[in-house]
Amino acid sequence: MNAENTRNGHRNHCARLALFCLSMLIGLPSSASWGADPLIASISKETLWKNRDGKSQTWFHPRVCMMPGDQGQPVALMTLQAIGGSDYFGQVHWSLSSDLGKTWSEPEPIAALGRDPIPGRADDLRAAVCDVTPQYHPQSDSVLALGHVVFYKGEYFARKEQLARYPVYVTRSKDGTWSHRKILEWDDPRGSHIYSNNCGQRVVLPSGDVQMSFTFGPHEENRMVAGVLTSFDGDLLKIKEVGPPLHNPIGRGLLEPSVTEFDGQFWMTIRAEDNYGYVSVSDDGLNWAEKTAWAWDDGEPLGMSTTQQHWLNHSDGLFLVYTRQDASNENVLRWRSPLWIAQVDVERRCLIRSSEQVVLPLVGDGVDAPDQVALMGNFNVTHASPNESWVTVGEWLPRDGYRGDVLLARIRWSKPNQLPLW
Repeated sequence: MNAENTRNGHRNHCARLALFCLSMLIGLPSSASWGADPLIASISKETLWKNRDGKSQTWFHPRVCMMPGDQGQPVALMTLQAIGGSDYFGQVHWSLSSDLGKTWSEPEPIAALGRDPIPGRADDLRAAVCDVTPQYHPQSDSVLALGHVVFYKGEYFARKEQLARYPVYVTRSKDGTWSHRKILEWDDPRGSHIYSNNCGQRVVLPSGDVQMSFTFGPHEENRMVAGVLTSFDGDLLKIKEVGPPLHNPIGRGLLEPSVTEFDGQFWMTIRAEDNYGYVSVSDDGLNWAEKTAWAWDDGEPLGMSTTQQHWLNHSDGLFLVYTRQDASNENVLRWRSPLWIAQVDVERRCLIRSSEQVVLPLVGDGVDAPDQVALMGNFNVTHASPNESWVTVGEWLPRDGYRGDVLLARIRWSKPNQLPLW
């Protein structure tokens, strides 16, 4: 970042801080929506695919993007894959909905996102794909579905035989054709063990470039995160620039970052392994402020156990969807139920405690029978229409037969969301 950009960023931050301080002095809220009616009018829960009884398929990683149909109408495209064990996933599938998520087509496999043999290996180690997130790219009228590689041997996750991990992707053209598997190349020794945008939210810029983030590192421990600017033409995704990293040298470090844009700034939320989650902001998506732990507006930090968080954007407010420690889930694995939502105080970079609601409730007893509580830590957020946004998740019971339903939470807005669908 050059000196002029640094000065501009400093001036912007000082201006925002001055505005906040002025609002405190004259008794006004620092967010336009605080004193008005809540933006969230209601939240409801629907089941898309059932498998609590274990008689069907347990689907996982259900992630949705909106795209225009043949007549320009909004169509929802979901990617999802079966789960059969810890970090053990089947082939990536796709499904469509043309009625705002009320009904979905039968999932069909994406041929390129199965299990590929590994050149030079004589055993049955295979390169599979997981953590896929689709996103419509309006400049090329295509969908970019980005995940990362994972290695399986037979019917298990080859934990001791994982090769270098890297992002892989496919594209979907307007006629519905899926491409072959491609690699997002990054020749940097800092990513020699892993570099990934797994499960991460991205921003399509007006130029058609895609702003995202990586978790990366030369070793399993002490991974970093950084902003990443890429080009995309509907076919090839290429790295243009990687910014300076953020660090947190505890456990595996910083993981699963998600990026969004709100009110002229980029925001990143980050999973960590020290019982916190972190937030950072940037004026350009590459140079990020020092991270701070997610906390309430009274200063109390949130307890978060190594689980991803995701952004939910409304034109009049920024929200975070997350899991956290609570008396109701004290014995649930990594506190991964229920799912919560709260509005972000964008001046103080914290969550507004009074705005918190449950998005998808804990089902069962998280204190005395936690093994019967389905986990919901791998979820996705979708801007579905001006009137509603979705949170989708695949439940699973890792200690009770890997069973679970695919759920959709409809978050209905009290005023239209003016953000574009794509």
